[in-house]
Amino acid sequence: MSFIEIKLDKKAVRERKRRGRGPGSGRGGQSGRGAKGQKARSGGNIKPRFEGGQMPLYRRIPKRGFRNRNKKIFNIVNISSLNVFTDGLTVGVEQLLERGLINANKYPVKLLGGGNLKINGLNLNVHAVSKQGREKIEKSGGKVVLIEA
Repeated sequence: MSFIEIKLDKKAVRERKRRGRGPGSGRGGQSGRGAKGQKARSGGNIKPRFEGGQMPLYRRIPKRGFRNRNKKIFNIVNISSLNVFTDGLTVGVEQLLERGLINANKYPVKLLGGGNLKINGLNLNVHAVSKQGREKIEKSGGKVVLIEA
């Protein structure tokens, strides 16, 4: 059997409904649109949020707050989570990703000062750092190098 010999089942493709072709077709007259009204007219579609003229829900509920469109999103790393590394190591984004401290390399990495550092001489290459985070790294004999995002 070859590809050319394969026949499509007649039931597999349904014929389209030919509406408005007279009363003998079974779909003449009002062509399945019912009688009169907005939905019966051509171009008479109702928007999904339309509520029949009453004040719509999206206008009734209070609008609160502000969402900054230009907000920078960071992968957050706290000082306490860096204790998985050894003394005197240089740690970059790749090493943080390998250890599972950040989820993906999609966003820049920011070091925060949460917790205590138990290792000495850790050198970090990150995109941003908080003041407290930098102080704790430098206090333990390491340094923080900022890299471009």
